[in-house]
Amino acid sequence: MSDVEDNYLFFEGSEKKATILIDQNQLSLLENFDDDFWQQLVQCGDAHILSSIKNSDCKAFLLSESSLFIWHDRLLIITCGNTQLVRSVEYFIQQVGMDKIQQVIYQRKNEYFAHAQPSTFGDDIKLLSQYMQGKAHRFGELDSHHNYIFHQDNRFQARNNDKTYELLAYQISKKASDKLTTVGLTAKEIRAFLQLETLFSDFILDDFVFDPFGYSINAINGLNYLTIHVTPQESSSYVSIESNVNLIKLAPTFLAILSPKSFDLLSFNEFNFSDLTDTFIPKNYVATSLVSQHLSNNYSVCFSNYILPQQVFSQAATLDLVEQSHAL
Repeated sequence: MSDVEDNYLFFEGSEKKATILIDQNQLSLLENFDDDFWQQLVQCGDAHILSSIKNSDCKAFLLSESSLFIWHDRLLIITCGNTQLVRSVEYFIQQVGMDKIQQVIYQRKNEYFAHAQPSTFGDDIKLLSQYMQGKAHRFGELDSHHNYIFHQDNRFQARNNDKTYELLAYQISKKASDKLTTVGLTAKEIRAFLQLETLFSDFILDDFVFDPFGYSINAINGLNYLTIHVTPQESSSYVSIESNVNLIKLAPTFLAILSPKSFDLLSFNEFNFSDLTDTFIPKNYVATSLVSQHLSNNYSVCFSNYILPQQVFSQAATLDLVEQSHAL
C-alpha cells in the first residue's frame, strides 16, 4: 500500500488473485516448503513478506502488497498495486510441476489505473495457457465494474462446500476516508473502527499500517481466513474484504462503517446468493449487474455490483495537470 507511484494520493488498490489447489497425496504446502520458498514466490510478483501467523491448518503471510495464505492442499495469493502476480503463479508451476497441481484459478478485476499496469488480463492468461488448458469469463459489464476469471479446464471438480466471498467497496464516505487517513492512526484504532475484534473475536490477527496511509490485515481460525486491504485515499478509495466466512451476512456492518458509493459482491459456491443478498443488502443500494455462471471445475460463481443512487449533483473533479498523468 505504500508504493503509491509518484503521487501518494493515488494507489491501485484493485487486486489480482490466484488460487492453486494441489494433490495432497503427493505433497503438503504447509509441510514441504519453507519460508524461503514463499519469499521467492512473492518476490517474483514484485512484493515481499512483512510478517506471518500460523495455526495447524493455515499459515498467513502479510505482504507489502496484500496477502498469501497457505493450507495443506492449496494456496491463495492476492496482490495489488503494479505487481505481476502471474509471475508468482508461473514460479510455483515451474518449481512444483503441473503433475502435482489439480486446479489453477486466476482473477483480475477492473482497475482505476489500468494504463499503469505492466500487463493486461489477456497478457496474463496467454502466459498461463503455455502451461495448461483453460477457460476465461468476464463477470460484469466491460464499461463498468467487472471481474475476469481464468481457470484450468481439466477433470478437477470442486466440492460444493468449498466457498469463498469477496466484498469490494469503492468510494468510501468522506467520514471513513478522513478517519482512515488520520496522521498517526494505529492498527488498534483501525481494528476498532472496522469492528474486527468483535466480528472475528476467535481469530488470530496480523495487521500493518502503511506510510503515509493504507492498512492490511490477515486473520485465521482453523481453516477459516479473513483478509482486508484498505486504500483510503479519497480520490481512489477502495476496500477489499475476502473470506471463507459468509461476508454477505456481515455486509450490513461493513457497509454501515464504510458507506461506499458502490460495491461488488463475488462468491464461489454460495448457492443461496440471491436469497442472502435480498435479506442482507440494505435497500438503499441498487444492483446494476447480476451474473451467475457454473464453471467446468464445478465452482458456481455469482457476481453483483451495487450502487448508491446519488440524490444531488457533485462538482467535477479538478485534475492537477502538472502532477498527474494526462492518461488519468
